[in-house]
Amino acid sequence: MKTIVLGGGIVGITTAYYLAKDGHEVEVIDAAPELGTGATGGNAGLIAPGHSFAWASPNAPRMMVKSLFGKQTAIRVKLKPDPRLYTWGLRFLRECTAERARANTLVKLALCQYSQRMLNELADEENIDYGQTNRGVLYLYRDQRELEVGADKMQLLADHGQKIETLDADGVVNVEPTLGPVKDRIVGAVYGLTDGSGDSQLFTNKVADVCRTMGVEIHMETQIRSLDSNGDEVTGVVTDDGILRADNYVLSLGVDSPKVAKTIGVRIPIYPAKGYSVTFPIADGNQAPVVGGVDEELLVAWCRLGDSLRMTSTAEFTGYDRTWRAKDYWNIHKMAEILFPNAADYSRGRYRACLRPMTPDGPAIIGRGRHTNLFYNTGHGHMGWTMACGSSRAAADIVGGNKPEFDISGHHFRY
Repeated sequence: MKTIVLGGGIVGITTAYYLAKDGHEVEVIDAAPELGTGATGGNAGLIAPGHSFAWASPNAPRMMVKSLFGKQTAIRVKLKPDPRLYTWGLRFLRECTAERARANTLVKLALCQYSQRMLNELADEENIDYGQTNRGVLYLYRDQRELEVGADKMQLLADHGQKIETLDADGVVNVEPTLGPVKDRIVGAVYGLTDGSGDSQLFTNKVADVCRTMGVEIHMETQIRSLDSNGDEVTGVVTDDGILRADNYVLSLGVDSPKVAKTIGVRIPIYPAKGYSVTFPIADGNQAPVVGGVDEELLVAWCRLGDSLRMTSTAEFTGYDRTWRAKDYWNIHKMAEILFPNAADYSRGRYRACLRPMTPDGPAIIGRGRHTNLFYNTGHGHMGWTMACGSSRAAADIVGGNKPEFDISGHHFRY
């Protein structure tokens, strides 16, 4: 059985890995010159079931309205003549009730927990070192009332299996000693004990190396133009290098998934959420954090990746625009100044904006649509690194006609 995987990010490569393990003949197609250079290479580095909350929440509409008036909010929108933005946005707003946010969060959490287990098993089995740190993640607060609200919010995840502790400032410093000099600027944290961090692009490339030893063909710099279909069956992938054919196809192209699906009349409501990331060289290893975290006031994440410090922020709905301006990184530099002033050389950052594939409700799309041999593993939003191994194991199971180990009912192809 031959399967073509469309997409060379972490989701596409882990899908190829599990398919090959199951005995499929596999090819991977991607337009980029290198693997994992899209959202995979620009994420926060956190493996964080403890941050599984759906973005569509009762607070989201208020943040989006504030952003229209120039406020630096975590979720921003720029109005533009794009019908897809408005149709997607209306679906997003319908999900912004407390009841829907809770349900969507639990769907995401279940996949994240399963995926973290699959990630650990894969790394152990294939002896992959991806700079992982398994010392938890700190969700940091600088206001006592906000810490109490955050701890109450985290209780939903604790009730469903996440190991979480609420720490005061001394407890935070005990977990991450580099925060000692700024202890007076923080009040505490919610500590996700089983969360972790690591380099997702490094992991992607090492898994790809394993895939090649199993006979997987990986075609880079291969532009995908469209899919061919005949009735309810996909018959090929049209590329600049010709038509590639297989028995089955898996669409894992992130924000480009809707464009390709549309060529065979399928509309999937994935819209890009632009995130900003910057990677700084560490200047003093003794002052750079080892434990990853999120500043819950500025909503900036940090993660140590070898000799670098990665910081990320923001979800901006502005179409497929990947440009950035210096002011887009204001909150990142502010957090660095407050928490880690001497950790890195902040004059030498590598700046980029990446596009995360967001569904209106939050859960990824995993499964089969109306075409019998076209499968979907896409729409992971800001949780692609955390969700990839679990969703890919499930997608490979579905392609092979097997029931996934976890309940994917909240991730079915449903549009």
